[in-house]
Amino acid sequence: MFTTVKGTPLDGSELTRQYHKVLAAAGLPRRRFHDLRHACASFMLAQGASPREVMDQLGHSGIAITMDTYAHLFPELRREPAARMNEALFGTESG
Repeated sequence: MFTTVKGTPLDGSELTRQYHKVLAAAGLPRRRFHDLRHACASFMLAQGASPREVMDQLGHSGIAITMDTYAHLFPELRREPAARMNEALFGTESG
């Protein structure tokens, strides 16, 4: 995914070194490069992306991996289906 200026594969340790250098220059705390993946998924879900879209973006082999990892962070993912069921059964969102 990442290449050098010449187009050759970038060594993982070099990528991590450069990433930490950018964080330090920005005055941000040191983080694992892999944390960017979790941040991406969290932001996608917070912006309303479906778990399926997040799964596809992250390359998970099944939706269960995505849901097991991220769904607990966003209770609203459970509230919305409950509100729709309430609407279907009782004709109102407030019950």
